[in-house]
Amino acid sequence: MAGSFVTDVVVVVLVLGLMIFIHELGHFLAAKFFGVRVLVFSLGFGKRLLHWTRGDTDYRISALPFGGYVKMAGDDPSAERKGDPGEFLTKPRWQRFVIVAMGPAMNVLLAVLLLTGLYRFHFQKPAYEEQPARVGDVEPDSPASQSGVKPGDLVVRLGSLQDPRWEDLQMKVLTTVGEAMPLEIERDGRTLNMSLTPRPEGPDRVGDAGIYPYEPGVIDKVEPGLPASQAALLPGDEITSVEGRKVLYWPRVAYLIQSSKGKPVQLSILRGAREFQVKLTPVLTDVMGEKRWRIGISFHNDMLVRKLAWGTAFAAAFQDNLRDCLATFDVLGKILTRRLSPRSLAGPIGIAQLSGEAYRAGIPELLMLVSFISLQLGIFNLLPIPVMDGGVILLLLVEGLIRHDLSLKVKERFLQVGFLFLLLLVVFLMCNDIMRTLRPY
Repeated sequence: MAGSFVTDVVVVVLVLGLMIFIHELGHFLAAKFFGVRVLVFSLGFGKRLLHWTRGDTDYRISALPFGGYVKMAGDDPSAERKGDPGEFLTKPRWQRFVIVAMGPAMNVLLAVLLLTGLYRFHFQKPAYEEQPARVGDVEPDSPASQSGVKPGDLVVRLGSLQDPRWEDLQMKVLTTVGEAMPLEIERDGRTLNMSLTPRPEGPDRVGDAGIYPYEPGVIDKVEPGLPASQAALLPGDEITSVEGRKVLYWPRVAYLIQSSKGKPVQLSILRGAREFQVKLTPVLTDVMGEKRWRIGISFHNDMLVRKLAWGTAFAAAFQDNLRDCLATFDVLGKILTRRLSPRSLAGPIGIAQLSGEAYRAGIPELLMLVSFISLQLGIFNLLPIPVMDGGVILLLLVEGLIRHDLSLKVKERFLQVGFLFLLLLVVFLMCNDIMRTLRPY
């Protein structure tokens, strides 16, 4: 437990450190390009721990790692201006706009480049995510079941999605709670029109419809000495039904076997073109310290694993980041209009837990998480919140429209509101993370 906590902390500090460095590097490079003197380039806030000076710039690592900043000459509107051409506020507004926007832009660029490099050498995802959205299973009493969706149905439209893949359908359901969406399916050559209203589920209160993808129960391995082996089942056999219930989603087999409580179950097996029946009696075995009823099989989990050409990898990375970006704004809009719970947001503790889990899962998973967090950091910094980059951009746009600088008093009030908002947001996110940890369901 303690080791896991330490790992989470170390990983999140390294992850955030990288993203903050890239973010501040964007400001730094743009400032240097336009001839602004940079006085401080700091990773972290507070007391200076390590530093070195080169030219006009003091490069430092400070005590509090969750943040960073670039201090430029003449960037304080309350200070007296000296008319130095190297001061930030002496530069034209469009140059200041570029300097401020380059921080979030670098985070977005990092997100795309990380995925591009990963996809070039290791592109992996479940095969069903890129397949048409055919339903493999439906939870009883779920929104999908109440709408009349059945296993085998092909979703041809959900809300604004036309002919969606499972990946698109999952994201749409996840980010929609309590809203009825038009649903069009194909069943046995007929087109049926329905309505689907996802309900909030889990600690994050995200949308859930109770539907699962089409993943047939093809046996991958048969364990010697257990009922499946004794019944001469073979790898490649497909379990098409359990106790007369059609199976189009292989995890349902394990659920039905557990539900039997050790009673004999009848399976329909498809081997090549021949279908036959077998009756097996599950045995109670120990699986990682837990007693479970088993027949001794594992299923083929079809994964797409390949290397992509650089151009294809970049296109896939760009498309995935664009999808996540649009989903983020969709979620933010629904949170602001109270159509989605703010519990779906994660704070520092949640990010640390996710980072540790991704690290333990492997480098590809960690890179995907770093890319996602970097994108979110870029988006968050572009929001028109005072003291954030987006707040500065907003002031520059307003000043550009009115063709003169806002008064110092207005800017100070604007910043005070921003500090208060950020403080309340941090407290809320920390409490959110703690409550999610204490009450995971």
